[in-house]
Amino acid sequence: MAQEISVQPSSGNVFADLGLVNADELIVKAELARKISEIITQQQMTQFEAAELLEIDEPTVSALIKGKLSDFSTVHLFRFLNALGRDVEIIVKAKPKSHPQAQTRVFST
Repeated sequence: MAQEISVQPSSGNVFADLGLVNADELIVKAELARKISEIITQQQMTQFEAAELLEIDEPTVSALIKGKLSDFSTVHLFRFLNALGRDVEIIVKAKPKSHPQAQTRVFST
């Protein structure tokens, strides 16, 4: 007999869906780290080169790329993006009436 699988729609934040504390901060850090990793890959940088540019050591670059983000603040991640030649803009706006609660998201161009 096959067991029925229950499916629930995502809120758009996997950390919130898992009931983790500080889910908004976790999703922001994950998206920023994803973008940093993407830039490093696009620029074909080695971890050594990235470490020099970001002024951190290679194991820290490795942790960042692997998504081990507990030792990184959002400010650190903003600075890494700046060092990689990216501007970081923060926009605060009223939530749409169609959303039940306000959200924190990261967009990149």
